[in-house]
Amino acid sequence: MAEQGRTLSFQKGNYTVIRFYLRCYRFVIGMVFAINEINHTPELLPNTTLGFHIFDTCFSETRALEAAMWLSSGEQDSIPNYHCPSKSVIPAIIGDGVSQCALPVARLLGLYKFPQIGHGSTLRVSDKAEVPSFLAVSPNIKYQSTGIAHMLIHFRWTWVGVVASDNEYGIVGSMEFKQEFQSAGGCVAFLEIIPIHNSMERTKKIAEIIKKSTVTVVALFSTTEKINPLIEELYALNVTGKVWIASVSWPSGEDFYNIKVQKIANGTLAFNYHRGQINGLKEALYSVHPLTSPNDIFIISFWENAFNCRWPYNNGAYATGQRELVMNKSFCTGTEKPSSLENAFYDVINFRYTYNVYNAVYTVAHALHILYSCTPSSGPFINGSCATSKEILPWQLFHYVRNVHFKNRAGDEVFFNDNGEGRSRYDVINWQVLSDGTVRNPTVGIYESPEPGRHEMSMDESAILWNTEYSEVPKSVCSESCPPGYRKAARRGEPVCCYDCAPCSKGEIANQTDSPECYMCPDMYWSDGKHEKCIPQTIEFLSFEEILGAVLCTISLFIWLLSAFVLCVFIKYRDTPIVKANNRELSYLILVSLMLCSLCSLIFIGHPVKTTCVLRQTAFGLIFSFSVSCILSKTITVVIAFSATKPNSRLRNLVGLRISNSVVIFGSLIQLLICTAWLLISPPFPKQNSKAEGGKIIVECDEGSSTAFWCMLGYMGVLSTVSFIVAFLARSLPDSFNEAKFIAFSMLVFVSVWFSFIPAYLSTKGKYMVAVEIFAILSSTAGMLSCIFLPKCYVILVRPELNTREQLMGKKNNKN
Repeated sequence: MAEQGRTLSFQKGNYTVIRFYLRCYRFVIGMVFAINEINHTPELLPNTTLGFHIFDTCFSETRALEAAMWLSSGEQDSIPNYHCPSKSVIPAIIGDGVSQCALPVARLLGLYKFPQIGHGSTLRVSDKAEVPSFLAVSPNIKYQSTGIAHMLIHFRWTWVGVVASDNEYGIVGSMEFKQEFQSAGGCVAFLEIIPIHNSMERTKKIAEIIKKSTVTVVALFSTTEKINPLIEELYALNVTGKVWIASVSWPSGEDFYNIKVQKIANGTLAFNYHRGQINGLKEALYSVHPLTSPNDIFIISFWENAFNCRWPYNNGAYATGQRELVMNKSFCTGTEKPSSLENAFYDVINFRYTYNVYNAVYTVAHALHILYSCTPSSGPFINGSCATSKEILPWQLFHYVRNVHFKNRAGDEVFFNDNGEGRSRYDVINWQVLSDGTVRNPTVGIYESPEPGRHEMSMDESAILWNTEYSEVPKSVCSESCPPGYRKAARRGEPVCCYDCAPCSKGEIANQTDSPECYMCPDMYWSDGKHEKCIPQTIEFLSFEEILGAVLCTISLFIWLLSAFVLCVFIKYRDTPIVKANNRELSYLILVSLMLCSLCSLIFIGHPVKTTCVLRQTAFGLIFSFSVSCILSKTITVVIAFSATKPNSRLRNLVGLRISNSVVIFGSLIQLLICTAWLLISPPFPKQNSKAEGGKIIVECDEGSSTAFWCMLGYMGVLSTVSFIVAFLARSLPDSFNEAKFIAFSMLVFVSVWFSFIPAYLSTKGKYMVAVEIFAILSSTAGMLSCIFLPKCYVILVRPELNTREQLMGKKNNKN
């Protein structure tokens, strides 16, 4: 742009047409339109006419630097650090649109604080001091990488490929995207770099990688000239069904009039700058014509490319091969109408780069307006000075451009943040090729980052056309989602997005899809059958209402009744020889203890409380110890009684109550001391065990001291073993006096039951552990009752003729 008083014109020069980009020419028309609009607006820069110079960099860093020196020095020849004093230096530069060209220019112009306003590129530099005077009306390109990552996560695409060009835009953009995408939980299946110099071998390899990959979505961080050869290879390999995610550099409307691009990239989701409406630009585009715009050095190239004809008065130079192509075309008639062209060029509602160019021009105009309006002594420079309007220094204009803030005619705010960047807002467009060949690019989403760390993404999925055989959102994942009740289990040596679905363990749940881990249910809760939610645990104990408890209760009462019946029989026939010979007092005590043994099993059934927990094991241990002590006493009495009948036996004095009572008291006293110490030191108590069996809260009695419990049980085992040994040693008694044999057999049953009880007790849990102990109590009780007393009842009730002293002593009456 130029200083006050400069007229509108194009700067002519020597150039060679290699390829004419309609979109770039649209940028030029947009800039000219904005300057004309400003010059006809009396409120903005009154009495001042803006002008401009245009230099085509042709995507070349060298030409861009040459243009920068030419524009800043005012000389046709590029002379660094020099300008002709008689000419005013152009105070600002709009562009370049390509980052690779804008960066070297920004570094050079930054030395002089020369304002450069980018309309399509933002520069990635580690130190802002490298490009201090570069500003961009477009958002920083890093927000594009972040926005693309958030869009992929929005669609649950976690397995994607990336293709980037071998330049700063592609490499830095793809790496920023990869970092952001991976931090959001996504994985990059491959990241391929397109060489800076087109290599067909490398391009073919990239196309084959894309075809073989399982990814459905491929993100592109490359400019059009790098992607087109790849599209050719993908078309040759018939690669379809991929969803392409494009950055602002590709695609353009021109690209989608290529049949190969339409087939491969139909349905592309492209991030692009926010669109804005420029009123009147459509009419300006319709009005261009080679005859009415003789100073437009690009108009003929535009006309020939737009209408595929040859302008008869074109004397411009062409590249080798381009001349033959143009010369073989028919002449243009001049009656062609730009309004007949496709909307890709004239749909002003979708102008994005052009809109940025428009805003960039207005930015400079507003800055100049404020500069010219400066009041002396109130200016922003030393001593309140203002800039000299006749010869504006670039660093002075930069101050005003840097701080400009206004609303354009479309109502959008234009300003720069602290890093000299425009508003971070992108539109997501969907390139759609309809069945009739019509190309549309509706906006289907918006991404904005109003402040650092804050991201806003909205998508209209119903408006998207997918380039797949399905109408719904396609999938692009390494592994299918894990349903609720399963967690993701990483595969060794593979990305985190590749995993297996492992079911949750008992007591754990995963109540959402793709849960990274299973969560343990809180206390008093357990997982349901599908491991999707926690449900209250069922409370379990051996109750009288359930079948097992009722059966054991019935058996216990039956044994009690049987013991009571035997006791009644013994009391009734207490004067008979068989009752008297077996120490009836001890027999009464044993039968009473057996009755209590059968009843103590009932304490184990029902909801455990403190009282029942204290009584369970201690009552069982004391009663059984007393019973076994009585049996031991009875056995010793039998042995002594038999031995005392021998002549000169010293055991005669021991026969009587003294020895039997001593054995009973001593045997029971030791168990009483064990149980008393147990209750004093660590008594049993009720507790709720939620870990013994999944899904259940087992209400049980904690033994308090397991050592005391096993001591009690062990002592009872010692007593029974001693009784068995004594009875076994007395097996030589006469057959007619078989008391010792019955006692030995009963103790054998008792010891066998309780030795079998130990492993069974330790291997069961919950109510079944209680049932095992009850079964052991009832079995041993029934064994002692059956082995010792039932044979005697048989003799008393069924065979009374055998219940005589002679028969008992083994004497027989011989009657001849």
